[in-house]
Amino acid sequence: MMSDDQLSREKTVKLLNAVKAFKTMPGPLMPSLQEAQSIFGCVPLSVQKVISDELDESIAKVNGVVTFYSQFSLTPKGENTISVCMGTACYVKGSQGILDAFEDVLGIKNGQTTKDGKYTLEATRCIGACGLAPVYCSNGEVCGRANVQKAKSMLQHGRSEDDE
Repeated sequence: MMSDDQLSREKTVKLLNAVKAFKTMPGPLMPSLQEAQSIFGCVPLSVQKVISDELDESIAKVNGVVTFYSQFSLTPKGENTISVCMGTACYVKGSQGILDAFEDVLGIKNGQTTKDGKYTLEATRCIGACGLAPVYCSNGEVCGRANVQKAKSMLQHGRSEDDE
């Protein structure tokens, strides 16, 4: 069985090899960060430093990209990601109440992951489904015309399947 250090080294070597390949292409930063997210499940500062050194970019630039784009996470995400749209159409139609309901049922706040690592909750901006507002996504699956009861039901159904 591999130790955490061996596993981390193996992942770092995999990332370095990918970044070296991306260096030969124009704009290597985004694909390098996407690969890091895929390998590590997040892009913490230590991983950003590896990419910064390898691409000869400032850590400020790398961190700026990581923190700007919602596809990147500084901490590991749960097995299931729930994203509640907080764009104008969704917000006006009650998405804040849906986000609050998820927080209550899961016992976490926006941007957090449950202690068991099963769920990550995040508020997102417009996902382009305004005609279905309010909307949330569970593992990329869109739930439109949502309400608090639908949200709670989805979680209770999902959790009961997990607990079986």
